[in-house]
Amino acid sequence: MGAGAVPALAVGALPATATAASLPTLNSVPPELKVIDTAMRKYIAERGIKSAQIAVARRGKILMAVGYGRYAVVNPDTGAALGQMPVRPTTLFRIASLSKHITSAAVMRLVQDGKLKLSDPVTTLLGLSATADPRLKQVTVLRLMQNLGGWDREVSKDPLWLDHTIASTLKVPLPIGHDAIIRYVTARPLDFAPGSKMVYSNYGYMLLGRIIARVSGMSYEAYVQRKLLAPVGITRMRLGRSLQTEISSREVDYQSGYTTKTVVDASGKVVPFPYGGFNMPNQDANGGWVGSAVDLVKFGMVFDGPGPVLNATSIGRLLAKPETGVTASGSWYGGGWWVRSNGTGLNTWHNGSMPGTYTFVARVQNGVSYCALFNRRAEEGTPEFESIDPVLGRAVGAVTRWPTTDLTPRFF
Repeated sequence: MGAGAVPALAVGALPATATAASLPTLNSVPPELKVIDTAMRKYIAERGIKSAQIAVARRGKILMAVGYGRYAVVNPDTGAALGQMPVRPTTLFRIASLSKHITSAAVMRLVQDGKLKLSDPVTTLLGLSATADPRLKQVTVLRLMQNLGGWDREVSKDPLWLDHTIASTLKVPLPIGHDAIIRYVTARPLDFAPGSKMVYSNYGYMLLGRIIARVSGMSYEAYVQRKLLAPVGITRMRLGRSLQTEISSREVDYQSGYTTKTVVDASGKVVPFPYGGFNMPNQDANGGWVGSAVDLVKFGMVFDGPGPVLNATSIGRLLAKPETGVTASGSWYGGGWWVRSNGTGLNTWHNGSMPGTYTFVARVQNGVSYCALFNRRAEEGTPEFESIDPVLGRAVGAVTRWPTTDLTPRFF
């Protein structure tokens, strides 16, 4: 067997009509939190989701961690189906843009250690030319973190999803890498003046990943694993891969009805969108991590107060209001989190979405946090997924008594 091969599985095929909502869970649900399990089951049944997870924590303790459904495993050498595995609380999912607060925490750790300043310009840090637009010199680390950098994906399109265009324009072969994406974008003018408004930018976070690697002297992945994840006991998380034959048997398969031309080679082959329709290694700092819901609620505790990763000053600067971009509802984009004052503190949340993936994480009042992960997202003709925010918000709000048993030692 190859390096990533797994043995044949002694589990039966999942019936075509089965969904995660109709299958048993791998963990018991505390009676006090049954309302959350019920809400999850209804949500995933309505959408025909095959694989899902949820984890709930409160005041530093993981109180609920559930895997729903099963997922397909293939032989990495041949691509042949080996069978189905049950989703466990530690099964890995692509987390998409839940990667962004991880990247922002890495930036703040470098600032905390005196290796970087939030005011440093990206042109200096990465040696970028501002010939195409002198305003590029005004793009700082902080503005990248707060999505104030000057790129609007509705105007110029998201360069993280323009592999064929970039390869053709630069006359370079597929697959392209970060350097090609940066060359392509830097040769074009910004869409707006840096700092003048907030526009969500995957590209800005991709640049933060390159800054982290350049300043730390490590790869982006290695820095995050050593300086952020290891200190809080998280060992499962890693950067994802593009193809189903490249992932381990501990990671779910991703479901989508869409196909597209592959970007991982020049074959022109039409592939399922989640497997070669985009380049996962290029998504790293903006959306490339894989992990479990328990990993995400555990990492969210980094922002609860001073600890082995960030001090109070770093947390405060990461979540602070930006120079512009506060919405009518009073929320703003901090470092990889949407943020809003709840009167006594801050609520933070974020969703993630890419073909075959939808994710959501929130940290709310009373020290409660929760994360839900799914192996598909909304597509044409299917129900929306954004309502997971109010669905879980109502369920958490309906809890009248919280369990005290800490499940953390089971997973870390």
